[in-house]
Amino acid sequence: MEYFIGLKPHIGVRAAPIVGIGERVAKGQLIAVCDGLGANIHASVYGVITGICENSVKIAADAIQPEEFVAIRETASNLEAIREAGIVGAGGAGFPTHVKFGADLKGGNFILNAAECEPILAHNLRVLAEQPELILRGMKYAMEIINAKKGYIAVKTKNAKHILGLAKACAAEPDIEIKFLPNIYPVGDERVIIRELFGVILNPGQLPTEAGAIVSNVETIKRVAEAIELRKPVITKDFTIGDGRVYLDEPIGSPITKYIDGGEGEIVLGGPFTGVRASADSAISKTLGGIFAAAPFERAEKKFGILACECGAEEARLREIVAGMGGEVVAE
Repeated sequence: MEYFIGLKPHIGVRAAPIVGIGERVAKGQLIAVCDGLGANIHASVYGVITGICENSVKIAADAIQPEEFVAIRETASNLEAIREAGIVGAGGAGFPTHVKFGADLKGGNFILNAAECEPILAHNLRVLAEQPELILRGMKYAMEIINAKKGYIAVKTKNAKHILGLAKACAAEPDIEIKFLPNIYPVGDERVIIRELFGVILNPGQLPTEAGAIVSNVETIKRVAEAIELRKPVITKDFTIGDGRVYLDEPIGSPITKYIDGGEGEIVLGGPFTGVRASADSAISKTLGGIFAAAPFERAEKKFGILACECGAEEARLREIVAGMGGEVVAE
């Protein structure tokens, strides 16, 4: 099977390959580096490099895949371990975590975004339920790095049952507490979380640091804990399939056809509201949250008005849907 490891699965600049075609690589091996705003890229499988292009490195995987991986080098700090591991925000645009965690909050707040905001997605909730101690340790590492005095776990009230283990673990942590969010969309947006927790309204473009806070989602913190404790680079991903199946720690670069059949409709990667159209030859990336194989669009050769918002359907995506239905956009 061939794996396609993306070279720019994050905000910032493309990582530069440091391997060549025909070279044998091991799982966890560093294969591309980034000097600017970006993140290191590692091989997710044992195999041979069979192609390098602008967007990805192609690896022909060995039939047998040992569990062992190449550990990141020893570092002088936990922040440096995060950089070495190539951690980016796992739930959205993929902002490099070592850059985000480079801020000194001087006693501010760290927020674990456990909203699982997009409909159907459930992989973060699974991690919260099955690995609460790991997530708690990851939060404490993050708080120490950014110099945060308080930690908050922000979760929707309807998902309270998924954090029973985490709540129990937090009982002995006076500086970490659970805060419940309303069951609305898009409550998982950083600015909405800040508003709900602290009553602070940030303007578009303002970052949570302006409210003395840093926000990271569940899987990002999972990867932080793995990098610090296991010296594990980011080589696997958690995600949800549209039919409700949850996959944890699948190799990055895996073809999405390993998990779904293409069907007759479009394929959407991400969440139902913020996902983007993709093709059957797409691969698992560091930021992927979901894979949806949709039914064909209903034909509706009508006039449409579209309503775009910052955290939801974007204008281009709405126009794409209308076109797929054979309609015409007459207002926006």
